[in-house]
Amino acid sequence: MLFENLGLTAELLRAIREQGYTEPTPIQHQAIPLVLQGRDIMAGAQTGTGKTAGFTLPLLQRLGSDRRDNPPRAIRALVLAPTRELAAQVGDSIETYGRHLPHRATVIFGGVNINPQIERLRRGVDIVVATPGRLLDHARQQTIDLSGVEILVLDEADRMLDMGFIHDIRKILALLPERGQRQNLMFSATFSQEIRKLGATLLNQPELVEVASRNATVDRIEQVAHPVDKNRKRELLSHMIGSRNWQQVLVFTRTKHGANRLARQLGQDGLEATAIHGNKSQAARTRALTEFKNGAVRVLVATDIAARGLDIDQLPHVVNYELPNVPEDYIHRIGRTGRAGREGTAVSLVSGEEQKQLRDIERLIGCAVPREVLAGYEGGRGPARAEHADRPSERSAPSRQARRGKGNGRGRQNAERNGHPGRQLNGQRNGQLNGHRNGQQRRPGPTHGRNQVAPDREPVKSGYSALGDRLFMERDVD
Repeated sequence: MLFENLGLTAELLRAIREQGYTEPTPIQHQAIPLVLQGRDIMAGAQTGTGKTAGFTLPLLQRLGSDRRDNPPRAIRALVLAPTRELAAQVGDSIETYGRHLPHRATVIFGGVNINPQIERLRRGVDIVVATPGRLLDHARQQTIDLSGVEILVLDEADRMLDMGFIHDIRKILALLPERGQRQNLMFSATFSQEIRKLGATLLNQPELVEVASRNATVDRIEQVAHPVDKNRKRELLSHMIGSRNWQQVLVFTRTKHGANRLARQLGQDGLEATAIHGNKSQAARTRALTEFKNGAVRVLVATDIAARGLDIDQLPHVVNYELPNVPEDYIHRIGRTGRAGREGTAVSLVSGEEQKQLRDIERLIGCAVPREVLAGYEGGRGPARAEHADRPSERSAPSRQARRGKGNGRGRQNAERNGHPGRQLNGQRNGQLNGHRNGQQRRPGPTHGRNQVAPDREPVKSGYSALGDRLFMERDVD
C-alpha cells in the first residue's frame, strides 16, 4: 500500500515525497481513509508509529475540500496536546505537510509571552494547536473564538482525559459546536478501559482503530533491566555511557529535583548533560532539546513531561534511571527510541524498592523485561543498603543483647526506672516517652522525626499522593 492509494491530494503527496516517505504506517493506513470520510475515530497505536501524520494529513485535506460559511480566517480545526513539546511537534508536522497549501496554523502554549499569540490569532488562522491551560487563558481574555471549529483532535488522549485535565477539557468542549456538528479524533499510544469509556461519551459513534495489542511496546526496542542498589545507580549509569561510548542518551527520572541533581552529577563525571522539565522556562527547554539533538549535549535528563512530544531522529538509547509510578508512562518513555521502524535500546536501572513497579509494567505490556546483572553492580533484589551502612543507625531496633538486658544496661535501667524490671524493651520505650510522668525531664527521641527525611530520600510535598504529585507535575507545563 502506497500513500497514493489513500486518496490524498497532489499537494499532500508532494510534501510526503519531500520527506522521503512512500508507504504509510499501519495506523496511517487505517486512520487516514476514515478521517477523510468524516468519521469520528478513537485510534490507538504504539508510540513512534506515525500517529501525528495519521491525523494531520487528512485534517489538512478536509479543510481544503470542505469549505463552510465561516468568516474569513475563522478557526476551523483545534488540536489539543498535553505538553508544550508535543504541541510544538504537531505544529511542525502541520507546517511540513501543509507547505503547499494555503492554510495558516499557530501553536499556543504557556511559559511564553501571550501577546505574540494574541497578535497571530487576531490576524486569523485556520488551525490552532494548543495546550489546555493557555487555550483557556485566551478564552478568558476573549482573544479566541472556537465557535466555528469543524475538527477537534485530542492527541495523547489518555493524558488529556486523565483526572488532571478532564475539567479543562470539559470547559473547552463547552466553547465548541455540539458534538454532532464537528468531527472528533482521539489518538494515543495507550488506552485504559476507563479512558475508552470516557472517550465514547465525547465522540459521535466513533470507529475504533487499533493496530497492535493495547498498551504494547514497539517490537524493535530492545528492553533490559539491570538490578542495582539505589545508591549506585549514578555510578552504573556513568559507567555504561562511558564504557559503551553512548553519544546520545535520554534519561528519565521521577522528579524535577532529581533530574537537576542527576544532570549536575553526570557533569561532574565528565559527561555533557542537561535537564528538561516543567520548571524550566520554554526558552531553556527549547535550548536543551536543540543542544541534545545537535550533539552539543550527550545526556538529556527528563521527567515524564518529556515522554510525550520529544521527537528525536534515530535516538539510540533511553534509560529509566527511576521506574515510573504509573506503568503506562513506561511505554511513552521507551517510545522515544525505536521510532519510524528504527531499532533502539531501553535500559531500566531497578533497585530493590522498584521490583513492584517492574512487575506492574510487565503485567501491562504483557511480557517480561529481561534481567541482566552487571558484574560489580549486583543488587536490586531487596531494599537498598543505607548510604552510610558502616554508621550505626539511630532508628535501628535495639540489638539482641540490649533486648536481653545485656550490653550497656540502659534497657534495664530504663525498665527499672518505670517499675518493669522484667520487660527491658518496653521499659526502654516507656523511659523515653513517659519518663516525664515520674518527674523526670523528657528525653529527646531519635533525630529522624515524623517530618524529617532520610538522607537518600527526597522530601515529599505534603498533601500529594503519588498520583497527585504526578498530576501536579504535568499540569504546570501550560
